[in-house]
Amino acid sequence: MEMKNAKTAVVTGGGTGVGKAVALALAGAGYQVVVAGRRQAPLDETCAEAQAKYGAGERMLGIATDVSDPAAVEQLFARTVQRFGRVDLLFNNAGRGNPPGSFLDWTPEQWREVVDVNLNGMFYCLQQAFRTMRDQSPRGGRIINNGSISAHAPRPNSSAYTATKHAVMGLTKTAALDGRAYDIAVGQIDIGNAMTELASRMAQGVPQANGEIAVEPLIDADVVGQSVLYMASLPLEANVLFHTVMATKMPFVGRG
Repeated sequence: MEMKNAKTAVVTGGGTGVGKAVALALAGAGYQVVVAGRRQAPLDETCAEAQAKYGAGERMLGIATDVSDPAAVEQLFARTVQRFGRVDLLFNNAGRGNPPGSFLDWTPEQWREVVDVNLNGMFYCLQQAFRTMRDQSPRGGRIINNGSISAHAPRPNSSAYTATKHAVMGLTKTAALDGRAYDIAVGQIDIGNAMTELASRMAQGVPQANGEIAVEPLIDADVVGQSVLYMASLPLEANVLFHTVMATKMPFVGRG
C-alpha cells in the first residue's frame, strides 16, 4: 500500500550488514523501503525488525533478487513501482568479497562471480533506476552507490574486489553526469571498516601492506545508515558526489 507523500527507496543487499542498517534507517525516517537480496529469509527479518522498531510493516517489501541477473533486476523495479508507485532512492549496495586464498589460484569463474555482482549487478540496478526515475512524475530521484575504501586504495590480495570498486567510481561519475538530463542525482559512499559479516575478520587481524597482521578498528553499521540518510535528505539540486565514512583510526590515511 502506497503511503501518501512517502518516498520510496530500493535497497539491494538489504538483508544483512550495511544494507540492513540503511534499510532500517530509511524506514525510521518514514520511507517506503523495498529490500532486495538473494535470500528471502534475511529480507523478511529486515522487514520484521522495521515493523518492531518503527511500525513500518506496510511500508516494507522484501523481494528475493539476484542482481547479476538483469531480468531479475527489471522485475525488482517493476514490482516496486507496482506496489509503491515510484522510486525516489536506490541504495545500490549488493556486493561480495574476494575469493579465498591467493589470486594466483583463483579460477576464471571465481573472478567472474565478483565482477557479476559488484560491477554488472550495480550497473543493471542503476540502469533500471534511471529508466524508472526518467519516466515517473514528478521526474527524477537519487542513486547512492556503495563504493568502498577499496575504490581508493587496495588491500593485499584483493584484485577482484578492488578492481570492481575502482570501476564503481567510474560508474558513479558517469551516471552523475548522465543523470543531469533526468533530474537524477548520483553519488557514492565509501565505507571503511563497518561492523558487518564481511568485515568482521578485521577484529581478529588482517594482512597489512607491510606484511604484518594487525587488528583494525570498526564502526557500527548504524553509522553508515545515518550517513546514507543524510545524503538522501538533500534536495535533488544538491548532491554528495563522494562521501567517506570510516573508523577514525583505521590504517587508510597515510603510509603503510
